[in-house]
Amino acid sequence: MAERITAAVDVADNSGEQPLTAKADQSTSDGVAQHRERGTDNEEAQGSDGTESPGRKTSPPDLHSGHKLAGRYRLEECVTRLDGFSSWRAVDEKLRRAVGVHILPADHTRARSVLAAARSSALLGDPRFVQVLDAVEEDDLVYVVHEWLPDATELTTLLASGPLEPHDAYQLVSQIASAMAAAHREGLAHLRLNPNAVLRTSTGQWRVRGLAVNAALRGISSDTPQRTDTEAIGALLYAALTQRWPYESDAYGMSGLPKDIGLIPPDQVRAGVHRGLSELAMRALVNDGATASRHESACTTPEELVKAIGEMPRVRPPEPTFTAPPEYQGTSYQQGSYGRPAPRPGVTQPVPTPPPPLQSRTGKALKWAVSALLIAALGLGSWQLADALLGQGGKSDDTQTQTQDDTDKKDTKPKPAQPLKIYGAQEYVAKGDAQHPADVGKTYDGDSSTYWRTSSYKEGPDLNPAFKPGVGIVYDLGSAQEVSSASIALLYGNDHTTVTLYGTDSMSSSVPITSMAKLGSVTTTGTTAEVKVVKPVKTQYVLVWFTALPYAPGDAYSNSGYKQAVTDLKFTG
Repeated sequence: MAERITAAVDVADNSGEQPLTAKADQSTSDGVAQHRERGTDNEEAQGSDGTESPGRKTSPPDLHSGHKLAGRYRLEECVTRLDGFSSWRAVDEKLRRAVGVHILPADHTRARSVLAAARSSALLGDPRFVQVLDAVEEDDLVYVVHEWLPDATELTTLLASGPLEPHDAYQLVSQIASAMAAAHREGLAHLRLNPNAVLRTSTGQWRVRGLAVNAALRGISSDTPQRTDTEAIGALLYAALTQRWPYESDAYGMSGLPKDIGLIPPDQVRAGVHRGLSELAMRALVNDGATASRHESACTTPEELVKAIGEMPRVRPPEPTFTAPPEYQGTSYQQGSYGRPAPRPGVTQPVPTPPPPLQSRTGKALKWAVSALLIAALGLGSWQLADALLGQGGKSDDTQTQTQDDTDKKDTKPKPAQPLKIYGAQEYVAKGDAQHPADVGKTYDGDSSTYWRTSSYKEGPDLNPAFKPGVGIVYDLGSAQEVSSASIALLYGNDHTTVTLYGTDSMSSSVPITSMAKLGSVTTTGTTAEVKVVKPVKTQYVLVWFTALPYAPGDAYSNSGYKQAVTDLKFTG
């Protein structure tokens, strides 16, 4: 792949395939929702070798809240106004959803490059990136419409309260590195990857916004784009582990490192930092005077970083903590205390004096009489016990056999299936575009009226492997669990739906299905699919993969065709 990438121009790799930008005019994108666009409104320290090209300063368009673009996008709030462009939170009145919009004059020196970057980013269709929904030039304006994620939180906000837990930091670097590796394979770079450009959704998925577009808006380019993005990922991991920015300048609400001491490993900045993640951050920070770990080679591309992550032991989530129940508080109605006044605190209570022992003749005679009665009672009890044992001796063998049989039957009873909790999910995209990645959480929200749906296809029921081998979602069970079955509630019932379960090593779409463990499969014409696992396997990540979809009529969201939707999904183990 060509090493120089400018976010505003087309890039082709050595394979001879057409770059995504060259295909931009042939595509459309479908998406849903983005977060506040702060990735382009702060002149924070980057710590990368991206360079900003000077451009003619064109005044931002004179727009206001309530203004409509294309009679469809109503501007609500301006979140950025900088360097000749502005960014807005808006409402798509046609689809009734919130969107984000970047706007700049059509005669701006970067207008053409912003359009090219937006169209190439839209063609990637990777759900790990905030999706570009539209890129238009009309009425002397150029505007780019993208998702708005109201349920997502910027990494900057998360780090304001302290560093991340090791498992969260591991998920961050793993998901971001694999996403950027996929983008670079298609000739796309970010070049402004910072804590404002990384979001965590309510389902725990990490998403990157502003791919190619943020850099194009500022005219930023780089002679070493892969190294630039790799170092940026290393800086994100460093900040997540230490709550410090790995350069001398303060940035993104975090303090920089002390001056004149250079870059020091995260585990020397803060106690208790995960050693493996500390070394991984140092291996990624190889530019601008930073040095890699002394023990391992430096990672200069996202692909090398993904490989390094795969070689280190997986960081497990912390064990759940349980709060001890409060100590039992006695009441005044306990035996022996009813009707007595409660002792006053701080006052020593007198210990009652025990009665004197029986010392008289009468007392001694009474003690001998009691002793004789006890001896007689023990003798009588022993005789009755021996008689009972001898009388039931013939029945003992049968009783023991029956008891043993009952015990064996109890042991052979199958253990009841237990529901497995889902900690997160994301779409698995083997080929082509994503379906509706922002809706995956609706498949396990407990609300059967909400759902994740596929696109509508003209061919079916079996999907065409050359065009779309299948569609599905990867679910995170939090830790390795023994999965025995899956119950899937479907929206459409017809001929026919085929769904298969696979066990996989991560939520990444870069893991091929051929390397996954097949757990079970079922074909149904109804609205419920019960997939039984032939041989229970322990796995943390489960792919629910649809390879055949039934025909369904058109509705308010899609045309008629072969499609399916998941309203509810549960795993048992």
